[in-house]
Amino acid sequence: MFRLYDKVVYPGYGVAKIDRIFSKVIGGKDASFYELIFLNKDMTVLVPTDNAEAVGLRPLSTSQYIKDVFGSLMAPARKINYAEFTASNWNKRNKEYQVKLKSGDLKDLSEIYRDLHYIAMYKELSFGEKHLLQQIEGLLVEEISLVEELGQEKTIEHLRSLCSGHVQKNSVTENSSSF
Repeated sequence: MFRLYDKVVYPGYGVAKIDRIFSKVIGGKDASFYELIFLNKDMTVLVPTDNAEAVGLRPLSTSQYIKDVFGSLMAPARKINYAEFTASNWNKRNKEYQVKLKSGDLKDLSEIYRDLHYIAMYKELSFGEKHLLQQIEGLLVEEISLVEELGQEKTIEHLRSLCSGHVQKNSVTENSSSF
């Protein structure tokens, strides 16, 4: 259970503050709600307190967990082959990415971020890939900069340097079937 003014992460949308906890009678039953005000979006959401876990509402990550996330960014990207750059393979990868995005887990987001940076070394990202990369970067930067008390620009630079410093071009093969 969260408390008033806690900062929480709502998967896919980012960091919000619990601005109010209140009860309301709906359908003859008393229901409690968190009123979330997002820090970097002009958006307010009501989440039933009983449904908070189901929607993936979670506390901010710890500094230690963020160090683990940085480790994920520095890990080598998965091997891929050139045939996987087709539109149909993008659809398959995008479905996998959307599952990770909905989890709201920073490590899952960092793996998508790393993979898209890696793919960008070999081809221009599609509109969908670029949009996803921007969305993921925004979510990562928002939480990491808040937890680590860094400016957003510095956080962006750090994330990008971790990816660019550890993505290796020799991971692409012509016959590899894994991605």
